[in-house]
Amino acid sequence: MVTVDARYSLVELMICAAARQLEDNKTAVIGTGAPLAAAMLAQKTTAPNLVILFEAGAMAPILERLPISVSGSETQTRALVHGSMDEVMETCQRGLVDYTFLGGAQIDMYGNLNSTMIGGDYRHPKVRLPGSGGANDLASLCWKTMATMQHDARRFVPKVDFITSPGYLTGPGAREAAGLPPDTGPYKVISTLGVMGFDPLSKRMQVESLHPGVTREDIAAATGFEMLFAAHLEITPEPTDEQLEILRTQVDPQGMILGKPERRKVG
Repeated sequence: MVTVDARYSLVELMICAAARQLEDNKTAVIGTGAPLAAAMLAQKTTAPNLVILFEAGAMAPILERLPISVSGSETQTRALVHGSMDEVMETCQRGLVDYTFLGGAQIDMYGNLNSTMIGGDYRHPKVRLPGSGGANDLASLCWKTMATMQHDARRFVPKVDFITSPGYLTGPGAREAAGLPPDTGPYKVISTLGVMGFDPLSKRMQVESLHPGVTREDIAAATGFEMLFAAHLEITPEPTDEQLEILRTQVDPQGMILGKPERRKVG
């Protein structure tokens, strides 16, 4: 069982680690859930000039309240542009967006994401999920795709039940063969156990950073495929007191993503 510092939960650690991946003075289209909290935290700490875009049309807002969705009014606060979905997608298509930050129910070794369905029959799934929204377009057109996920074998699977958002598809050269822009694709996966990148040759997911208290064995046991490990493994920096204070009191005081204070699993 993974044990963490009693100051924070695994979800808080994941969001803080994700926020560090968003560079200042870069552009990023942000998806729902934990990516929203990470983007808001980044903008309040290490990336004050992060240019955030939302698929519903808001461009370059200053996030003062955590949006419930990518079309919520909170996404438009002090935005430079109140546009439309086609304008945001055109911006991605023109190669002007550095990152997209997504979530999903499943991910495989090549970074393909599923947020559509669980089960083998599309018309009669075990679970019907929200679907793509703009996630397919974003993963197809933005330069670097990042994802946040709880880390367990139900989510990190050998093959996703449905490719909602393309990663490296079946491996090297597959994105290009499918007609997707070259030099785009999965970049980082930040989970509750570590930070993963992708091997440049095989395009397979590999662990680059273990969260404090997490071992290789923990990740192997929580992954449904053979996970690769980088030659030099780092330890993810712990959340600072400042990050935790901002995350809990300014980003998500209602516990929509972090969970209610009394229900957070820490230690």
